[in-house]
Amino acid sequence: MHLRFYPYTLELAQPFTLATSSRTTTPALMVELEHEGLIGYGEAAMPPYLGETPASAAAFLKLVDPAAFPDLQQIAAIGAQIDSLAPGNPAAKAALDLALHDWVGKKLNTSWHRRWGLDLARIPATSFTIGIDTPAVVRQKTLAAAPYKILKVKLGRDTDRELITTIRQVTDQPLTVDANQGWRDREDALRMSEWLATQGVLFIEQPMPKEQIDDTAWLRERSPLPLIADESVQRLRDVPAARGVFDGINIKLMKCTGLHEAHQMITLARQLNLKVMLGCMTETSCAISAAAQLSPLADWVDLDGALLIKNDLFNGAQLVDGKIIPTEAPGLGLTKR
Repeated sequence: MHLRFYPYTLELAQPFTLATSSRTTTPALMVELEHEGLIGYGEAAMPPYLGETPASAAAFLKLVDPAAFPDLQQIAAIGAQIDSLAPGNPAAKAALDLALHDWVGKKLNTSWHRRWGLDLARIPATSFTIGIDTPAVVRQKTLAAAPYKILKVKLGRDTDRELITTIRQVTDQPLTVDANQGWRDREDALRMSEWLATQGVLFIEQPMPKEQIDDTAWLRERSPLPLIADESVQRLRDVPAARGVFDGINIKLMKCTGLHEAHQMITLARQLNLKVMLGCMTETSCAISAAAQLSPLADWVDLDGALLIKNDLFNGAQLVDGKIIPTEAPGLGLTKR
């Protein structure tokens, strides 16, 4: 059994600007798990604001002894063992989780959506992200995003209304918005929510800083739009605290250590009557194809990460009529370019 990993820089097709940062690349670490002539592929995508780096991910993976896992099909047990090696490192752990799922699916000759008994016809349309930029660039990006049925708009600065107004000048497509914790005053946040409700917006993602729990709960009671947790909910243990504060949660493989825990989070969210959004970082088709296996279980999908980069390493899930559809190939449904 062989575990290999190497750094890889994702090159964004256009600068990606959020409420608190802007970048043109995303560092990643690619993982390969080889056993019995099969290779399972995994990926750790690490936007700088999450605190992981290729160096930290590589240091964590060096702690992993593949020989300690004689039966790779015991994904839950292996995941628990890997999680106990060191705290944190969710993206590095996700890379191993994805590689395990890919290998096991190939061993069993089945895709994971089939193994879970999921119906691809239930996959929601993916949103496509419009980052913060000048009105001219935003208008250009919006026009270029015509093939997508929903647009996700990054907010969180004093230009929020201008940005939405600019988009509405060129399209009437449904919108979702993500403030990335950029709104700090709850009264202002409520007024913005009320205005956004008149602009064809479906929901608001992480409107306020994750520390402002009481303010977010206050906003939820009054907001005409649902509130979805992102930074406030990282892993399974965070899900119960979202009830009463948010209407739903955004699950990302790089936050929650991979497919196994993401599946658990969806199950728990449903038990708590929380909506489910399936999101991503900027990622290759490796991680996007993995997340797409779970798409039929989500209310909303934001899996445009591979569409935002220009040096994808894989062929995998494809954009079909506005939806990210996984292939029927075994495992995560990948072929390496």
